[in-house]
Amino acid sequence: MNADKKSGELHELLKKHWGYDQFRPFQEEAIQAVLNKKDTLALMPTGGGKSICFQLPAMHMEGMCLVVSPLIALMKDQVNNLRQRNITAVAIHSGMSYREVDLILEKCMAGHYKFLYLSPERLTTDIFRDRLPKMKINLLAVDEAHCVSQWGYDFRPPYLRIAEVREGLNNIPVLALTASATKVVCSDIMEKLQFKKHYVVRRSFERKNLSYSVLFEEDKFGRLLKMLDKVRGTAIVYVRNRRRTKEIALFLQQNKVSATDYHAGLSHLERSKKQEDWIQNKVRVIVCTNAFGMGIDKPDVRLVVHWDVPDNLESYFQEAGRAGRDEKKSFAVILYNHSDITELNKREADQFPDLDKVKIIYNAIGNFCKLAEGSGLGESFNFDLNNFIKIYKFNPIQTLQSLKLLAQEEYLSFSESVYLPSRIMMTVDKESLYRYEVMHPEYEALIKTIMRSYGGVFDYFSQVREEELAKALNTTYVEIIKHLRIFHQNNLMHYEERNENPQLFFLQPRLRNEQLCFNTELLNQRKESFHKRAQAILHYLTDHMHCRNESLLKYFDEDDTNRCGICDVCLRRNKLELSDIEFENIIDQLKKNLKQNQMSFNQLLLNISGIKEEKLLHALRWLIEQNMITENESHQLHWN
Repeated sequence: MNADKKSGELHELLKKHWGYDQFRPFQEEAIQAVLNKKDTLALMPTGGGKSICFQLPAMHMEGMCLVVSPLIALMKDQVNNLRQRNITAVAIHSGMSYREVDLILEKCMAGHYKFLYLSPERLTTDIFRDRLPKMKINLLAVDEAHCVSQWGYDFRPPYLRIAEVREGLNNIPVLALTASATKVVCSDIMEKLQFKKHYVVRRSFERKNLSYSVLFEEDKFGRLLKMLDKVRGTAIVYVRNRRRTKEIALFLQQNKVSATDYHAGLSHLERSKKQEDWIQNKVRVIVCTNAFGMGIDKPDVRLVVHWDVPDNLESYFQEAGRAGRDEKKSFAVILYNHSDITELNKREADQFPDLDKVKIIYNAIGNFCKLAEGSGLGESFNFDLNNFIKIYKFNPIQTLQSLKLLAQEEYLSFSESVYLPSRIMMTVDKESLYRYEVMHPEYEALIKTIMRSYGGVFDYFSQVREEELAKALNTTYVEIIKHLRIFHQNNLMHYEERNENPQLFFLQPRLRNEQLCFNTELLNQRKESFHKRAQAILHYLTDHMHCRNESLLKYFDEDDTNRCGICDVCLRRNKLELSDIEFENIIDQLKKNLKQNQMSFNQLLLNISGIKEEKLLHALRWLIEQNMITENESHQLHWN
């Protein structure tokens, strides 16, 4: 097939399933690479259309696409979106029963699905490994691929097992996707996923419509109100803890700004309502933890504010990038003060708890889940983290970080509250179902309503709302659940009842404390990596000389950059009426003269050449305002 013909077919698929006439920049390049069987790393900013890069070529090829993703909420969103486009898709993640997983994998082997989404922990299970060779896989897509790198900001060891899965896939290409990775992380991703040749499709991370600012502010409440008064349109305010979401949302409401709070501790119904109200502009501001945002594609967000300093520039870049996806001017602002700097510096100690404490917490988890030693392998448990902390009187931050460390050592995995609605799937054929109806006429109306309401129930698990069935049949919610349980017991269908508890999944049987081993060398590397990323964001906060956009792009190894002209640094610089060359020349000479010695302005004039006195004075005033140069009582100047 020639390239033009293939391109024409790809555009037809794009129009048919997604309704777009044109690809976004670099999408088609990534898709063509996959169709040419190239292992490919696609680097695209948040909102850059990464999912189409694997979904569309998978639709073009025979077989099923295997998608590895660490985020249950994102998997569910993508599966629902595909099904709405009449594309068969299914997800396997923690919270599902063994029987449910078994039935889905049987359907995958029979070729019922075009896409199978899988959490990385599930790759290692025997039930998946046994069935993988019998599936016709056309592409392996690795979403959030930075998780494969120990140098990345969100390293997850189960991602390292992806390379093992490749061995049984008969020359199937791999497409790895991420919205934030440095050059070192990119190389590590391609090495760990065993790319045959290193090949990267990269879209610039530059967002020309996005104005970045960093503001030192003791009165954050007052500053937030001023920003919302100045910048019209919807906004996101990111904070680090759940308590603060409520506190800030209430403050905004009291000041006549429509706002709501959002975090993982709310029920599914509450989260859905708050999210929908914000998306539909019924609420202007959503104050949230980083539990919010993945899979949300609201193009007209005008302002993203970070009330607390993020852990690293990677996560900041992703979260800030949720502003202005419609390419209209938008703003991303970090508010910080002295206490934020102190908190950032102590975060490293919280991030890596003492290993003896981790062992104590692991033992308590086993007791909490009522697991005997040697049992629990491959089992999921409802895990109420707040209740666990309350019962055992543990420190919340230490406990959460211990869970992450245990996950990184592949003892268990933990996901915060994710809503799993009730699901049903027929386990008999239509003829057997009809015979059951004849023998049990009391259930005929319910069975017919299910068949009418849930068309795909013979092919895959369908979400079912017991309340809707009760309303349709003029009965009670409790009665419907009772009947569905009877159908389950009689092997007519498989019925999984709703669940919105956090999930704990054991990757190994429960061990005695003395059997727990930790890779201290890797742990020390991760501490060093965390420290470097913390220092990078600290430098970003306190650097008042370089364009914010340039600083971010250079962090992600984009060197061919220009000043954006619209960030806080550039706006202050613009008032100097100096060209970039003039400004850099002044900075170099001032630093050279004032770094080791104190000088008066008149002495500087004698020492600095090629710069007019007026321009030097403008630059000095600006540098003093930015606290880069100080002037003592004797009017002596010194470079800080």
